[in-house]
This record gives sequence, structure tokens and C-alpha cells, in this order.
Amino acid sequence: MRRYELMLLFRPDLEDDKLQSAVEKVTRAIVNAGGTLTKVSPWGKRRMAYDIQHFREASYFLLHFDIAPSAIRELERGMLISEEILRHLVTVLVDHGTSVDEELAPAAVPVDLQDGDQPAPAVDQVDEVEEVAAEADAEADLPERDELDDEGLEADAVGADDDEETEEAGTAAQA
Repeated sequence: MRRYELMLLFRPDLEDDKLQSAVEKVTRAIVNAGGTLTKVSPWGKRRMAYDIQHFREASYFLLHFDIAPSAIRELERGMLISEEILRHLVTVLVDHGTSVDEELAPAAVPVDLQDGDQPAPAVDQVDEVEEVAAEADAEADLPERDELDDEGLEADAVGADDDEETEEAGTAAQA
């Protein structure tokens, strides 16, 4: 059994008793197909984004239910035949109780570890990355990050102002 969500849009001109009977018709079809209803929530009349069969509004209902996947096609066929239902959408609800990580966690542990042993942290990889970064800085002849002082940063900022002045002079010469 899977958990599904069904959004139903009914004609807005239906009277309350006919609307309730149409909802009961859908819920009976779910129960007769072997499903169980979890939640039925009426959303009321709402304005739609575009006209459907010359209607600008619809009565919305949201149903949550559990049913076998093989019975969904028959339910949808019944909803397509119904004249009261303007649109319907059946979606599968994902069970957030178990995730893919939890299912794969036992396989991710190395086989050679015993029950009491803890895996070694991946410090070696971090050290390798830092060594490669230090070598790249040395090859580029850059000072270490800790050796930079405020004066060096200010000198760079002053140099940036000089570049802007030369660009302004170049555009003035072109004009």
C-alpha cells in the first residue's frame, strides 16, 4: 500500500448536498478498491488561474489515502467520467520516516571494522588539500595569508583607484 494525495476540483454551481454526495462517491470508490482514507479536507471555493469549461471558480477538496498502486488507474478512470469533477490530480506522497541515507548507512561502514571500533577521521585528505594549496601559493610567489598586513591591503585599494582614474581619462579622450 502506498500513500496518495488527491486534489479534486468540483464545479462551482453544485449545491452543497450534491457536492457532498460527489465527494462521498469518490471516497466510496477508494474504499471499495481496498484503500483507506486518512484525511478529507474541504478547501472551499477558490478562483482558478484560468477558465475550465467556462468556470472561473471551483470547489476544492484534498484527500489523503492509502491504496495499492494497481487500483489508481481505475479510480482515475471513474473521476474522468464524472461530470461534477472539473480536474483531479493524484500524487504519491513520499514517506519521510525513512530516507535513502538511513537505508544505505550499514553498507557505508567498512567491513573490517568491529562493533566497538570507530572509523578513523578523514584527516589525511584535509592535510593533502592544505599541502596542495600551500604549494600553489609558493609557486605563485604569493605571501602567506597570515603575513598580509593592513598596509598591503590599503596599497592594493589605492592602486584600484588609479586604474579607475586612467579609465576615466581614456573615455574623456575618446569623446
